Amino acid sequence: MLSVPRMRILLELRRHGTLAEVAYILNYTPSAISQQLSALEAETHVALTERVGRGLRLTRQGEILANHAEIVIAQLEQAEAELAASLGEVGGRMRIACFQSVLLTLVPETLTLLAQRFPELQIEVTQYDEPDAVGGLLSHEYDLILGEEYPGQPIRGSAGIEWDLLTLDPLRAALPMSGPWSDPRAVLAGLASAPWVLENESSAFGRWAIALMQEQGFTPHVPFVSTDILLHLHLVETGHAVALVPDLLWLSQTPRVRLVPLPGNPQRRLLTGVRDGSGGHPAIVALRQALRDVTDELHHRANSPAAPPV
Repeated sequence: MLSVPRMRILLELRRHGTLAEVAYILNYTPSAISQQLSALEAETHVALTERVGRGLRLTRQGEILANHAEIVIAQLEQAEAELAASLGEVGGRMRIACFQSVLLTLVPETLTLLAQRFPELQIEVTQYDEPDAVGGLLSHEYDLILGEEYPGQPIRGSAGIEWDLLTLDPLRAALPMSGPWSDPRAVLAGLASAPWVLENESSAFGRWAIALMQEQGFTPHVPFVSTDILLHLHLVETGHAVALVPDLLWLSQTPRVRLVPLPGNPQRRLLTGVRDGSGGHPAIVALRQALRDVTDELHHRANSPAAPPV
């Protein structure tokens, strides 16, 4: 019988390409990972990897076994989920990872709702910058992650993950309330010379933002680069920059910037992701439902007649 932990090491090697990365993810030493791969090759009587430069890649036989490893591990995840569901209880520990706008807006009320519904369920939350969360989910560091997709920027590295749409989130330009960059008629091409605050182009948001502006005929001047959406807003509020922001931020606070629609009215897709096979776990079902309920309630409040216009 082949060793499932060793098959998982092979699968992680296919995802990451180096012993050092696999060792870091699985909390082993590189030499221990190498020994486990050698033992797996002894079990199968075939070479499963070959060296390419400083990394390793799977042989044809290694790819075959890794494909089966995905199926086996997903099946075990499903078995654990069904066992937990059979107990009829929601408890234990759930570790989630999310980006800043979700952490600011959705997570606090979700935690409150879950504490009311399932007091035995413990939630741990980590803020992340992409692509950390995908690797953390697949390596069992997290149980559920929040992901975001921008137009033309699908989530990367999502093999082995079940994604579920949480909501669609419109994106707008954020301008200062006064000053040279406050005219809403300037969006978007009229802001070609404005100072922008954006995320780095290595992020999905940064790539999308740059592509959007290039479609409008200009490459933005970006003196401020940060993943901190609160810093983006502060720079806009104080008149030092303009930005692109999601409507999600305004579901729980009043805008202090001028919000203007963008060409084509783009939206990002907010998703929840779990490992293949684990979606039926009662704690994950409860967590996803609470996120949906909170999102719907916040949208309802924001769209009520008493709510300030966005």
